[in-house]
Amino acid sequence: MTIEVLNESGYDLDLDHLQKLARFVMDSMRVHPQAELCIKAVDEATIAELNEQWMEKEGPTDVLAFPMDELRPGLVDEEPEEGVLGDLMIAPSIAERQGEASGHGLGAELELLTTHGILHLLGYDHAEPDEHREMFTLQAQLLREFGSQAHAPSADFAVGNPGH
Repeated sequence: MTIEVLNESGYDLDLDHLQKLARFVMDSMRVHPQAELCIKAVDEATIAELNEQWMEKEGPTDVLAFPMDELRPGLVDEEPEEGVLGDLMIAPSIAERQGEASGHGLGAELELLTTHGILHLLGYDHAEPDEHREMFTLQAQLLREFGSQAHAPSADFAVGNPGH
């Protein structure tokens, strides 16, 4: 797997840790070993611009997912597809505020947003109640298995930031 983690946010981030988490999530979801992912930490102005340009929503958001080859989780009895999973843009300044509000801090919130974004890249969504329950249950399970301190919103939790 090629996982590139870039930091253009001005925050001091543990990029190796985010890369390990991304690899764990992608392995857990049986993504092809040659798949590619880019995670970029950006400032609020950059993510606000991207949110408006691509999502037609005003203002900054916490995470944006840009799928490339529409890869899906691999099944146990079949070989996963090769390709580019996509790009994630994460705003650490927003993650910091959300992490403090959730009581788990910046690092755990970045873990949550990275996991959430990868699930979006794999085709998961939370627009409908059934989709929401499936995605947030899986997200909480992955974070728990990784050993994250994130207080992952439960499947019944209403998403606080619908901008992603």
